[in-house]
Order: sequence, then structure tokens, then C-alpha cells
Amino acid sequence: MALDKTKVVYQIYPKSYKDTTGNGIGDFRGIIEKIPYLAELGVDMVWLNPFYPSPQRDNGYDISDYTAVNPVFGDMADFEEMVRVAKEHKIDFMLDMVLNHCSTEHEWFQKALAGDKYYQAFFFIQDKPTDWLSKFGGSAWAPFGDTGKYYLHLFDETQADLNWRNPNVRKELFKVVNFWRDKGVKGFRFDVINLIGKDEVLVDCPENEGKPAYTDKPIVHDYLRMMNEATFGSDDSFMTVGEMSSTTIDNCVLYSAPERHELSMAFNFHHLKVDYEDGQKWTITSFDFEELKRLYHTWGKEMSERGGWSALFWNNHDQPRALNRFVDIKNFRNEGATMLAASINLSRGTPYIYMGEEIGMIDPDYDSMADYVDVESINAYQMLLDQGKSPEQAFQIIQAKSRDNSRTPMQWDASENAGFSTGTPWLKAGKSYKDINVENEIDGPIFTFYKELIRLRKEMPIISEGSYLPALEDSQQIYAFERHLDGQKLLVLNHFYGSEVEVAIPEDYQTGRVLLSNYADAELAEKVILKPYQTLAILVK
Repeated sequence: MALDKTKVVYQIYPKSYKDTTGNGIGDFRGIIEKIPYLAELGVDMVWLNPFYPSPQRDNGYDISDYTAVNPVFGDMADFEEMVRVAKEHKIDFMLDMVLNHCSTEHEWFQKALAGDKYYQAFFFIQDKPTDWLSKFGGSAWAPFGDTGKYYLHLFDETQADLNWRNPNVRKELFKVVNFWRDKGVKGFRFDVINLIGKDEVLVDCPENEGKPAYTDKPIVHDYLRMMNEATFGSDDSFMTVGEMSSTTIDNCVLYSAPERHELSMAFNFHHLKVDYEDGQKWTITSFDFEELKRLYHTWGKEMSERGGWSALFWNNHDQPRALNRFVDIKNFRNEGATMLAASINLSRGTPYIYMGEEIGMIDPDYDSMADYVDVESINAYQMLLDQGKSPEQAFQIIQAKSRDNSRTPMQWDASENAGFSTGTPWLKAGKSYKDINVENEIDGPIFTFYKELIRLRKEMPIISEGSYLPALEDSQQIYAFERHLDGQKLLVLNHFYGSEVEVAIPEDYQTGRVLLSNYADAELAEKVILKPYQTLAILVK
């Protein structure tokens, strides 16, 4: 697989991008309408979150039909038109494949419930549950009808895990991948794909809620090679990424090494847990800059030296907005947004931009729990109350950590509902939309900076292809790295704080040229004062 490393991916949460029908839910026609906007930004590929028929217990990650379109988003003709129009603008689509589990409303599970032994073998059904916990809280097992048996669901109880050990399961899932490939799709993002390697007999695992029993098992690599061979592997222009839950560098090198024919790249999430107190998500604490820097350096260096490839991102549909987490948005939103952008777009790996990030969108600042719809957040609020938190304390944590923070409607303009819908949006728009919206921001510092970053990646092989080396590792305020390629060197300094800091510029770079800065007056010397949230990229030929 010859991956095009110049490409940049833009993630759209379809439900929240643009509604053209007035029902408050984004749709394909809304995406078609905004393709010129995406072309203006310069992205190459759009990753869509699931749009398949679904009971929506987990916002579409509970799929009841893998090869159809949920009517709220449009129909198959709309989908095909969207792919066609995007291609005219040199943009391809990447679809979300949820192949670890399906909805309990899927015909496979329904047939299994009705007693069909062939389909019962599609799932993990046992007489006795293990001690594993669901990622959404509570047991990972639920009663299988009135049989006295239990089925496995690592996520919501309506999301039954599929048994990849069964060759019939693999055959059906590979058919799904090929169905969408035949529709002109050029990329796939595989949801929690490193969880598919479960053992034949599932047993108790008291460690870390059971995760070691089903995460990154060696057989996952075999399954990925099988899928690669049976589906996208014959097409060099394909881009695939695995969402790797609780993974390791060793495994991500294997998942993404081109010669192994598994995937193009891997997502990991370790860097987004640096504001978790004692590793727990539902807490509030300042981010640990040292840990963030250590993780980026460790992963960057190891993946570079060992030939792996990473998917780089700050934001997605499962995370609060990075600006709220890492930046003083009251005083330095523009500077913080552009610094965060440079820190990954100039690094080694494929950058993913999440909708709204390119205009500096922030968390919605909701007033009450009634504004949230995310099942995980609602469950967490109750859990926090049960733990003895006051309603005020629990709400404050949800405000900071809810997945809904990133799922609010895209902010197009200052009209009602942020120009997203003429109806009542499925999720309330963020309070900031009158100021932070595309109409206001398209000529502003954040959007234009993203455009420049994307242009540089396409034009400069050192950015798309160069190696990664940690730099200034002792700095307590600056995350810095070098990129090297064919005698060229690039030093990228990212200042993560709202104060000024003096930095000694390595001698080699003092006579280089400033490739990029988010402040206008950047000059080089032996020592440079970096302004709040400044990014500075210095090129030496």
C-alpha cells in the first residue's frame, strides 16, 4: 500500500454539519452544499461518522443495516451524488466501519434470538458472564432473551459484539467493506478494530475492567491481513485507519507498517488522557504538559524509527474541544488554535481536522443536563451523583468532558441555530455561534492558517515524509520537534502557555528562515522570546 502522505482528512459528524430539510438533523444534501467550502480549505478526504440505519442508542455506532442509508440523512442516490460532487473537487470519502459489534436490531442478532444456530454463532453467547465491564458502565454482558444465557456487549447493551473467529462473520463483514468500495469510497476508518481478537472461550479478567482479555490480541493482525486481502488491499489509492483503544506503540507499528498489509495508519488516544485525574475521565484537573510532551515524543520517535504511521488529531466526535482543554480561550483563542494546528499538521503522520476546528469552535457552555443527549454523559452524571458529588459538581464535570461538546451543530453564521437548521437542532448550538462562525472566520487568522498548513504539507516533502526527532525536551513550556529529510531540517516550536518564554535557538537554525509563525513579527536570533501560544517553524536547507 503506497500511502499518499501529503493528504489531510476532515472529519464530519453528519448529524451536526448542515441540515437542508428543517428536521434539525444534518444530511447528505447539506454536505454536498458545503463541498466548495471544504475545497477552499484544501482537504483531500472527508471521514463521515456512521450514517447507516440505526436505533441511535449510540449515535449511529449501533448499526442495524450495514449497506443502507438512514433516511434522516437522505437516500443512496444522495450518497452517490455526494461522492461524485466531491470527486469533482478532488475530495474523496472515508467511511466509518463499525465491525466489532452491531445493533441488537440487526437481522443477524434478531435471527439469533429467534433460535437460529447459524446466527447465534455470530455472537459471544455464554451460560455464565465474565467479570468484564462495559465501556459505558456496568457489566459487559446482558441476558440473551429468555434462554438463561448471556451475550457480550463491550459498549451499550444494544451493541452485541461480533465473533470474528467465525469465518462466516468475516465473510459477511468483508462483503460490507466491498459494497461501499464499489460505491466509489476511497477510505475506511475502522471503529475499535483492535478489540476484534477475542478468545474462543471468554474468562474472567479482574485487571483494568477486563481490557487485557480482548485488546490488541495477536490474532487481530491476522484478521486485518485477511480483510486487506479480501477488500481494499488491491487498490493503492486507498487510505485506512484503525481506531485503537488502549493500544501500544509495538502494535501500532505492526498495524501500520506497509509491508505487513494491514492498515495505512492507527489512531491512539493516550495524549487525550493527560487531563484525566488518576486516569479517570470524569474528573477535572489541569492538563499534564510533561506527560503530553513525553507521549508525543515517544510515539513520534518510535513510529518514525520503526516505520509505523500515525493518524494525528486533537479533536473528534468523542472528545471535548481541544481549545477548552489546552488553551486560555478567553484571551488567546486565535493563537492557541493555530499553535495546536501547527503542532500536528507539521508533525509526522496524517493530520485529521474535526469540523469546526478550522474556525476555532469551542465547547457549547450548556446551562443544564437537559441540554445533553449523549448516553455516556447521562450515565456518567448519575454515576457521579452516586459517588457523592453534588449536582453542581457533577454538572461541572459533564460540561468539561461530555462527548456532546464536539457534537454541537457546525457554526456557519450568526443567524438562528448558527445557520445549521431552520428547525430545532437535535442538539443545541453552542453559545458562541454569533461570534465564532464560518462567515466571520473564513478570512480570519485560524482558517487561513489551516489553509497554509495544508498547502505546505502538499508542497514540502520534509513535512509529509520527513523523520521525527524530539527537540528541547527539557523545556517546561514548549513542545518542540525536528523533521529531517534529504539534508533539509525543520524545527517546530509550540508554546503551550499564555505567558512569554525565552528559548535558545539551536545554532544550526539561527541562520535558517522562518517558514511559519502565528505571530507576524517572528525573527531569528540566538535567543527568541516566544509570545503566548506562539508556534514557530524554522527551515534549514
